Amino acid sequence: MEEYPTGFRFYPTEEELISFYLHNQLHGLKQDKIHRVIPVLDIFNTEPWNLPQLAGELCREDREQWFFFAPMQEREARGGRPSRSMATGYWKATGSPGYVYSSDNKVIGVKKSMVFYVGKAPTGRKTQWKLNEYRAIELSPTNPNSTSSNISIPKVNLRREFTLCRVYVVSGSSRAFDRRPPEAVVGETTIQGGDGTTISGGGGCGDASSSGVLAANAGSSHQWETASLEEPIWDWEQLDWL
Repeated sequence: MEEYPTGFRFYPTEEELISFYLHNQLHGLKQDKIHRVIPVLDIFNTEPWNLPQLAGELCREDREQWFFFAPMQEREARGGRPSRSMATGYWKATGSPGYVYSSDNKVIGVKKSMVFYVGKAPTGRKTQWKLNEYRAIELSPTNPNSTSSNISIPKVNLRREFTLCRVYVVSGSSRAFDRRPPEAVVGETTIQGGDGTTISGGGGCGDASSSGVLAANAGSSHQWETASLEEPIWDWEQLDWL
C-alpha cells in the first residue's frame, strides 16, 4: 500500500460520489481502484460501530466518516421494502429524500439521511451514528419545450443495483482539524499583553485564539505567512491514484 502524506483524507463531494464513484460501480468500471476507498458491504446487516474496520484500505484510519457500496437486498429485488434493522438496532430515516445536483444544476441522484437507534422500534435510543444514502438517477430527457426553470429535473428512475452510503459520527465540531478536548477549553487562561492585546492560552494550532497570537507577534522575526495557509499543499491531479 502506498504511503500518503500525513493528513491526507478521502473527502469527495456529493457530485463526485454519484457521478464518478457510484456510476463506475454501476457500470462495473475501475473496480479494483474504487474498492480501495469504497468497498462493497451489506452495511444494513452490520452494526455501525463495526463499519470503520471494514472500510476501504485508504479510509480505514479515518475517525469520522466511511464510505460503502450497499448491494440491493433480495427482498427489494422482489419488489419489497429494504430492511434497515438488525439484532442490536435499526436505521431510521430523517426528513424527506432530496435531489443531489451537479455543478451545472442537473439532478444526478437522490439522497436520504438516516440515524441509528439502539433497541427495538419505535422505542430505540438515538445514537450519534448517521448515514447518507445516495442513489443514482437513470437520466431520461425532460420536455425540451419546458422553460419554467433552468434547473434540469429528469423523470426519476432510480438505479437500485447499488447505493453509495456515507457513514459518519456526529462529533459536535464542524471541522476536525480545529477540535480541542473539553478539558483544554475549560482550562484556558487569558493573558493580557503589554500592548493591551488579549491572548487566550491553552488552545492548539488552528484555534481561533491563534489570531491573537499572530497579532501579538506581528513585530517579531517569526511572523506567520497567513496568506500561504489558504493555498492547498497537494494538487489532487498530481496524486493520480485513480
